[in-house]
Amino acid sequence: MPSKVVLITGASSGIGKSCAEFLSGAGYRVYGASRRSALTMDVRDDASVRAAVADLIAREGRIDVVVNNAGIAIAGAVEDTSIEEAIEQFDVNFFGVLRVCRAVLPHMREQRSGCIVNIGSIAGLVAVPYQGLYSASKFALEGLSEALRLEVRPFGIRVVLIEPGDYRTGLTENRRATAASRENPAYRERCERAVARMAADEQNGPAPEAVARLLRRIIELKKPQLRYTVGPVTERAAPVLKRLLPYGAIEKLMDGYYSR
Repeated sequence: MPSKVVLITGASSGIGKSCAEFLSGAGYRVYGASRRSALTMDVRDDASVRAAVADLIAREGRIDVVVNNAGIAIAGAVEDTSIEEAIEQFDVNFFGVLRVCRAVLPHMREQRSGCIVNIGSIAGLVAVPYQGLYSASKFALEGLSEALRLEVRPFGIRVVLIEPGDYRTGLTENRRATAASRENPAYRERCERAVARMAADEQNGPAPEAVARLLRRIIELKKPQLRYTVGPVTERAAPVLKRLLPYGAIEKLMDGYYSR
């Protein structure tokens, strides 16, 4: 059978680049989309997304797998996050996914097959302090993916969430602080400690090849599950503990970890 055609957003670095290189090496026809790649796509722009998908369809005649990986991280207390900053966070992490899904679904419905893999986060299952809007965007992606999976099953389309923990990617150096977080003394010290802890966990975390290997296993399954967590065992345990323990215990654990 011909190799599957795979579209990966945010493929210029980190998890997206690792997935693109791994699948390409395994024989898939991979198109990595970003603002600076051969297949140019800005997930914040409807016309850009539609044009990139149309270009890919013109080249290959089909799209078998879409990996919605493009994302940004904005850090700061919720109170210190402006509406404009919150919109920017959601425009990439949530509405960017929606734009890509809306662009590819007519083609997948017509071919009666396809797999959409949305890259969520363990932070979309257990919220992280001082990264509240990032967590909120990933929580929203959970709900979108659940509903979409139910809606497109009759067309032979599978929807899957991969929820990574901390990996060594460009997210760390590209994370931006909200403007007010640099000015408001009320949260500054605790916010700086929390963001330093996040950065240390990311930079001391594993390389993202494990996500790429998981992605390949998922897209080769006939009936993949909805959710797959991947990453350090302690981080993958957090959503399980959230279901099992009183939430007060989770608050103490999270507060102690990010405040020390």
